[in-house]
Amino acid sequence: MIANIVKPGSKTRGVLNYLYDTKRAKDHTDPHLVASWDGFAPDPGRDPEATLAQLTTALDLRVKQAGDRASKNHVWHCSIRAAPEDRALTDAEWATVARRVLNATGIAPTDDPDACRWVAVRHADDHIHIVATKVRGDLTPPRNWNDYLRADKELAAIEEKYGLRQVARGDRTAAQRPTRAEQEKGRRTGRAITAREHLRTTVRTAVSAATSTEEFFRLLTGAGVLVDIQYFPSGDIRGYKAALEGDTNKSGAPVWFSGSTLAPDLSYPKIAERLAATSTHPRGTSDRQHTAWQQVIEAAGNLPDLLAQTDDATSQAHITVLAETLDVLPLTATAGLRIPLSQAATAFERASRSRIHARHRQAQSTRRAVKAILREPAPRDGALFAILLDALLLAVVAAQHWHHNHHHDQQAEAARQTAEHLRAAYQAAARQPLAVIHQRGRHLALPLQQRQAEIIRQALPDLAKEILAEPTWPALAATLSATTAAGHNPATLLAQAARNRELHTAGSLSEVLTWRLHRITGLRPQPATTTTPASARTTAPTRNHRRTR
Repeated sequence: MIANIVKPGSKTRGVLNYLYDTKRAKDHTDPHLVASWDGFAPDPGRDPEATLAQLTTALDLRVKQAGDRASKNHVWHCSIRAAPEDRALTDAEWATVARRVLNATGIAPTDDPDACRWVAVRHADDHIHIVATKVRGDLTPPRNWNDYLRADKELAAIEEKYGLRQVARGDRTAAQRPTRAEQEKGRRTGRAITAREHLRTTVRTAVSAATSTEEFFRLLTGAGVLVDIQYFPSGDIRGYKAALEGDTNKSGAPVWFSGSTLAPDLSYPKIAERLAATSTHPRGTSDRQHTAWQQVIEAAGNLPDLLAQTDDATSQAHITVLAETLDVLPLTATAGLRIPLSQAATAFERASRSRIHARHRQAQSTRRAVKAILREPAPRDGALFAILLDALLLAVVAAQHWHHNHHHDQQAEAARQTAEHLRAAYQAAARQPLAVIHQRGRHLALPLQQRQAEIIRQALPDLAKEILAEPTWPALAATLSATTAAGHNPATLLAQAARNRELHTAGSLSEVLTWRLHRITGLRPQPATTTTPASARTTAPTRNHRRTR
């Protein structure tokens, strides 16, 4: 079940007109009361002698008595909808749901004789509307702050009691959805997404690419965004507003959005905190290009262990940087990979934040590396990009589990969706370099193949049969041969690779182990030029197998 508490209104009769309308609203098939504050409210839907005027007068009685003390916007309106697959609740069950929500929100506490007056109207099988006037019997307003969170928590308990679908619950950290007016405007102007969504994506990408607030604003301007910076009297930046070029209101003025209205983590203070002390390149390196990409790969590969071992604030910081990595990847990829990578970044946006305040300083070295890969030529090694995507896929699944363990339902679902998009990008990026390794494995001498098979049986006895039966096994054999030639102990490396999470749900064990061995050892197969990422840019353009690993 989900609740939707709309902005308080001033006209009780207007809300009731909508709830009992059966002509313009096609889904209003049988409007009637299922419950009311005293059980005796007039019901225009079932009582032929009752009228909407009578019901309005009854609900507004205390509003009239309070006079000027009553709030102008005194109408509280909450709709509660069941999931499509839920059974149809009876009127009595809906009445119980309404009373529990009213008690939880403070509008009408149970056994309170001075509680607000209210009615619950059902005009369709799957939902009800609760309308209350926010004046108590003592002519004071109710104590209903945080009513949405309280209602949401109560609905979770109701779902469990009635055996209904357990809906993913939010924590009010989600970005604001486009309004209906914004959506209709987008359709009129032929935009695939609304201005709010366009700006959110552009701002997020600019934050991930920038190394300072000055560069952040410069990137926004270069991406076709109007920027209005507000200052304190001291001259320090207080905040900013952004608007799309060409997006105007009726009077022709730009439609501005503050950063915090785009997303909670896009306010200026939050952005400044993330950009603090960030430099372009990783510290202490001579080969900055290689080290930046390698550091990002290592950070993604280490994320599962970090999330399991560090405190929540540090874990949240690393998840934030994981989101920044996904944000910048479309800027470094070939055209064939940009769509799934952009989809992955957009999906993970919801998974990137929670109520846990991130300790960003703990993840600064990775953040510097992420920004550095945009300022160096992209590697001409298609395998390196495939290894990175494989590591990121493992990291996103780890983030999904972390959110699930913390009961961040919406974030966990967003991470699951991200993994699907990343998997599509990985499969496209890995196809060519994996074919190169596979071909090399097929040409190994038979005794050498048998030797690698025996290593598999010794190191991974429970998985060996499945691995050796897979068509991608020759690629793993070639990789094991290369690790031996490089002076590594292949059995030890296999055991290390197999300890990583999610191996048991991989679509291809040999393929996963191939890339993990390359990541652990730093081996680089022959590059596959057809998947070479394009040269990175420092602008911030808009981002218009089987099972989870």
